Amino acid sequence: QVQLVESGGGLVQAGGSLRLSCAASGNIASISVMNWHRQAPGKPRELVAAIFSVGSTNYADSVKGRFTISRDNAKNMVYLQMNSLKPEDTAVYYCNIRARTTTDPLTYYAYWGQGTQVTVSS
Repeated sequence: QVQLVESGGGLVQAGGSLRLSCAASGNIASISVMNWHRQAPGKPRELVAAIFSVGSTNYADSVKGRFTISRDNAKNMVYLQMNSLKPEDTAVYYCNIRARTTTDPLTYYAYWGQGTQVTVSS
């Protein structure tokens, strides 16, 4: 019903930048929060950044001042601009949203993308 497709990952040197994109499609009625999570090898998945429908944002302490999350409500897109990347930012990055569908407009469900690899070399 709802599909999320991430793009923009890759290999970058420390200090470099990448911009991740996530496109949500399907029978979406509305989206409340849009998040980026990441999971490094051997570590639990962690929330990196969140943006709510009104535009307010939250960031993990480890990325504050370096990452910026934004969204385009008309296109059902969410972005993550990552600057001053560090080797410890290496992980698979996942897009996650909470959305209502046209077939079940009263309930919010969580949806996940397949992930995109970000590798930062030192």
